[in-house]
Amino acid sequence: MIINCPFCNIDRERTRILSMGEKVFAVLSNPRLLPGHTLVIPKRHVEKIADLMQDERKELFNTVIALQKKIIGKIATGCDMRHMYRPFASESKARVDHLQIHLLPREVNDFLKDIMRLEKKMWTALVPSERERFTKLFSKK
Repeated sequence: MIINCPFCNIDRERTRILSMGEKVFAVLSNPRLLPGHTLVIPKRHVEKIADLMQDERKELFNTVIALQKKIIGKIATGCDMRHMYRPFASESKARVDHLQIHLLPREVNDFLKDIMRLEKKMWTALVPSERERFTKLFSKK
């Protein structure tokens, strides 16, 4: 537990907690991008998925899957799942150095669609030299 970590100290805001497991819990994001924006967070303070113990990984992803099914069945027709690890960025109200998986309920005309249109302009084609470089890098043990 990190004293200044808002996720390690979340029990002060029980109103946001959606589910509580043995190793992880889920809360409504505040701030949020969309209504129903949910975070699934390990109780133990870790920053990367690779830092999780096997039982924590299992419960984290089982919780993500269960909540994603509820979001798709009851809140929205789609759901984005995101995790960001950015040690180079400063912590803020919208960025915390504690692992969290974001579940974003999505609809065809939500406000993120405009951002996604802009993102499409940022995409470039994968070139053979890049593919070869990363294939070699990732295939090494």
